[in-house]
Amino acid sequence: MKYIRTNSLKRLFSLKRRSFEEESIKENVVPVTTKNSQRPTWRCFSFEEISLATNAFSSENLVGRGGYAEVYKGVLQDGEEIAVKRLTKTSTDDRKEKDFLTEIGTIGHVCHPNVLSLFGCCIDNGLYLIFQFSSRGSVASLFHDVNLPPVDWKIRYKIAVGTARGLHYLHKGCQRRIIHRDIKSSNVLLTKDFEPQISDFGLAKWLPSQWTHHSIAPIEGTFGHLAPEYFMHGIVDEKTDVFAFGVFLLEIISGRKPVDGSHLSLHSWAKPILNKGEIEKLVDPRLQGGGYEYDVTQLNRLCFAASLCIRSSSTWRPTMSEVLEVMTEEGELEKERWKMPEEEEDEQEFWGFEDLEYECDTSFSVSPQDSISTGSS
Repeated sequence: MKYIRTNSLKRLFSLKRRSFEEESIKENVVPVTTKNSQRPTWRCFSFEEISLATNAFSSENLVGRGGYAEVYKGVLQDGEEIAVKRLTKTSTDDRKEKDFLTEIGTIGHVCHPNVLSLFGCCIDNGLYLIFQFSSRGSVASLFHDVNLPPVDWKIRYKIAVGTARGLHYLHKGCQRRIIHRDIKSSNVLLTKDFEPQISDFGLAKWLPSQWTHHSIAPIEGTFGHLAPEYFMHGIVDEKTDVFAFGVFLLEIISGRKPVDGSHLSLHSWAKPILNKGEIEKLVDPRLQGGGYEYDVTQLNRLCFAASLCIRSSSTWRPTMSEVLEVMTEEGELEKERWKMPEEEEDEQEFWGFEDLEYECDTSFSVSPQDSISTGSS
């Protein structure tokens, strides 16, 4: 395998490891981190450490698998549970290795409660990313496991708001703007107290402050989450993530999957209901009766935010700052502020899943619907 053998990369990790070892000898002082001066806090692991932690990558510890990586649960010698993401030995695509390294470069400098932080990495005998283990798994597993009870409304609202805050941080709070490009329920992990953490940065892109957008080919992402301007023209900016977040909100509200068995996308199903204002029809039927309740005011706010996020025109979608404002501020919703001109509203009827299959250029690629997570399945 051609696992990154460049001298510059080896030097980078060698220096990082030496730095960690030297600092561990000194007094344990936590440095102050600011937006303009973020210092990586992750460490470099030896292959022996992660092999021991995962019982030599035993199949019993395998908790997730994706197109080019596997995730194993492990336990360090101090008892801390970790998740080890390993580039699979069958992956010989140089671009996949590049995506893996992109993830290191992106998440190595993020620091927010609602974004999964890199705990460490290893470049011995392959490429490995190490995270703290998310015992509750992903939002997708929590919502779509038929053996689990319905998720109550308070937890749903907490997940929605927390994920919005994490995405707002990626867009506005980092040194450089980060466009995630694959926001979906299987890429949002949950801590023990149901705090959401955005994960899986393999498709993420840095966006320089002077750039309005990024043009990308091939198109990568997940069916049901792709914004029209991204799918049709390869245009990527913050509004790409905003659209996907709107689909995520609809999934939280309805309990439905982003694409159903008949290939109907969730946003295509929900948009006519939102336009008619019949939002009760969007609510997960498992919450209606059976002792479950939901907050009508919060439901109204989440539904309105979702309706703004999934607009066909990126110009008329809100930023994540504005999404948070709609979702959390008290008082009356300022719907008039977001009213589009009728010609804009009628200009682009929404495309569905079938359009992706028939209009998609053969050079485009789309990731599997369910990506790996660092949580238990």
